[in-house]
Amino acid sequence: MIKNKSLLICLLITACAQVFNARAQITKPQLWLTDPTDSILFKLQDKNIRKADTNPNIFTITINKNKTYQQMDGFGFALTGGSAALINQMHQSEQAKLLKELFVADKNNIGVTYLRISIGSSDLDDHVFTYDDLEPGKTDAELKKFSLVNDEKALIPVLKKILILNPSIKIMASPWSPPIWMKTNDSTKGGHLKPEYYHTYAQYLIKYIKGMKALGINIEAITIQNEPLNPKNNPSMVMEATEQAAFIAKNLGPEFKSAGIKTKIILYDHNADRPDYPITVLNNPEARKYTDGSAFHLYGGKIEALSQVHDAYPDKNLYFTEEWVGAPGNLKNELRFHIPEIIIGAPRNWCRNVIEWNLAADQNQDPHTPGGCDRCLGAITIIADHVIRNPAYYIVAHASKFVKPGSKRIESNETSELPNVAYITPAGKIVLIVFNNGTKSQKFNIKYNNKEFSSTLNANAVGTYVL
Repeated sequence: MIKNKSLLICLLITACAQVFNARAQITKPQLWLTDPTDSILFKLQDKNIRKADTNPNIFTITINKNKTYQQMDGFGFALTGGSAALINQMHQSEQAKLLKELFVADKNNIGVTYLRISIGSSDLDDHVFTYDDLEPGKTDAELKKFSLVNDEKALIPVLKKILILNPSIKIMASPWSPPIWMKTNDSTKGGHLKPEYYHTYAQYLIKYIKGMKALGINIEAITIQNEPLNPKNNPSMVMEATEQAAFIAKNLGPEFKSAGIKTKIILYDHNADRPDYPITVLNNPEARKYTDGSAFHLYGGKIEALSQVHDAYPDKNLYFTEEWVGAPGNLKNELRFHIPEIIIGAPRNWCRNVIEWNLAADQNQDPHTPGGCDRCLGAITIIADHVIRNPAYYIVAHASKFVKPGSKRIESNETSELPNVAYITPAGKIVLIVFNNGTKSQKFNIKYNNKEFSSTLNANAVGTYVL
């Protein structure tokens, strides 16, 4: 029994203060900030959270968690063959640290939840290959020569390590080209898929999905052709909308169904300047019934065009699958484009994910194929065991760390100078990503759940608020 009343009162006050402080720590909004002006790179900040400003001229971002839109699948990068090769050559201890930083979801890491890989090589492998390459003039309609051996060198080992860290990570796979003996021009660049090989190519994709599954790697979705209107890359192939519709309707869709393949079929996978392409494919009822949705890049067109596809077929999903950063990269300029247009703009226009191109390159932007991209700056640069974090790393981190799969986009108002997007997570947290698209520092209020506070962002700064 405590006899000293003063001591008892002091202990009670201390205990109450501890409870209050613990609750305050739980409920106080967090701000994770990237600010080129102040050289802040994705750091937790306290000084930017203040009491709400009563000035009627201050803009208020009002969040309505009761108005929900699409469910999110995740945010991440393209794990190209070149990216995997660079990661695979690191010493085990440094490699393990890097993979944990990228793929584990905790307070010290960025928690990537979605990857895009290539079916065969992309242009960011060290050479062009498919899974059934033959001598000139040879064919293999029964796919007896099919082999994943090239992926077994680096991509598959790295994927297996990632899956140990995050078994639920989603993986999308995209072909840059089928084997050249299936193509009209017998070349790794351009050409079309010969109609007589539609069945064979469908079986080729089925063998790929089953082969990866046998290795413990589930392919969540495939796009049918990377950039089907771009014949200039190496590798590449042209596939017009009518060709894609016919391939899905007559072969890929029915043969996936017959083989029991649950992998989602996603069409288009090219720029926002041609929303007519996916709409044309979806206008084909036989193709439409096998198709999950459409994928987009933003090297042409406007991000708002994606909503045209959603409005035409609101039951079909949208995905954002690629945007590059050109070397050497400029953080301010890249934030000014990628955050409002892609991290904010793509989900506001119904995308369920955002994938940046690409995860890793070396200091010379290698490896790449002959004629492949020689200026694609990785989200990280890997030089032996040394890792440099580049603009795309921070761009994706602002979403991937907090907006977990199963989160739903919710309503928030915006201005041209303060674009933003809001989510409610499966754990019930509200996440708000805001960018200052103006030319000077801006103060604004954030209102949610009958609470309100103010914050300030410098021009070209991005803040993720966890509420």
